[in-house]
Amino acid sequence: MKTDNRSFEMVEEFKYLGQTLTNQKSILDEIKNRLKSRNACYHSAQSLLSSSLLSKNSKNKIYRTIILPVVLHGCEIWSLTFREERRPRVYENRVLWRIFGPKRDKITGEWGKLHNEELNDLYSSPNIVGVIKSRMRWEGT
Repeated sequence: MKTDNRSFEMVEEFKYLGQTLTNQKSILDEIKNRLKSRNACYHSAQSLLSSSLLSKNSKNKIYRTIILPVVLHGCEIWSLTFREERRPRVYENRVLWRIFGPKRDKITGEWGKLHNEELNDLYSSPNIVGVIKSRMRWEGT
């Protein structure tokens, strides 16, 4: 493409302000990249999230202030389909399982995994997809 005696090469994707922009409508690749960045951040805080010395409230604050912003960086331009919403939800539930741990049945005394609804009840903040959608509204989408 030429404009004002300048040529611009057509590319499939490019990085702009930390976001990978593509000529495709799907934002799935950018979500995958955000979750990969999250891995490094999560693994650095994993020992804190697994520690029995910290309260669940402290672990929750670590997640919201250190890990979540890494995942949400640039989410204002995401336009999520139902399929694309799944990855952030699964990611968040894995972190919340790490924070809140297993539950003990009061009657049988057996340990079991918390269900997603129970995790949402324990996690007092809006879920990750709700945060993404609220930030999209800030941008007028």
